[in-house]
Amino acid sequence: MPATASAQVTLQEITEETLRPILRLEVADNQKHFVATNAVSIAQAHFSKNAWFRAIYADETPVGFVMLYIDEEKPEYFVWRFMIDKSHQGKGYGRQALLKVIDHVRGLPDAKELFLSYVPKEGSPLPFYRKLGFEETGEWDEGEKIMKLIL
Repeated sequence: MPATASAQVTLQEITEETLRPILRLEVADNQKHFVATNAVSIAQAHFSKNAWFRAIYADETPVGFVMLYIDEEKPEYFVWRFMIDKSHQGKGYGRQALLKVIDHVRGLPDAKELFLSYVPKEGSPLPFYRKLGFEETGEWDEGEKIMKLIL
């Protein structure tokens, strides 16, 4: 059953049974230089003790992927990957999902800021992140501009 604009957005653990549909999700061709594939992200997550990752669902339909870098000892919280499949963009799922991520991070120890980065090129998600309250820090990391949200 296809997801609709009124769908309930949830963040769900990826299991052996749900992996394939998540691996099939992809951004539009003109967005591929902004984010790694979900296969690369999931592989990286399995080798990082600081990775927290979830599939983004709209009702029962997988529509995206999110991965955080979490270091509770520092404390440091960073949106490492975030993507909504090309066929599900513009429906509000990304906004709902990122708001759920923000709520999740607010519940973590000493969480005061949430960081993310973006590639500063035409078509970047900068306007999307600004609408959610993220502000540029003036810092860069490996060719990406850093933004933060005060929690």
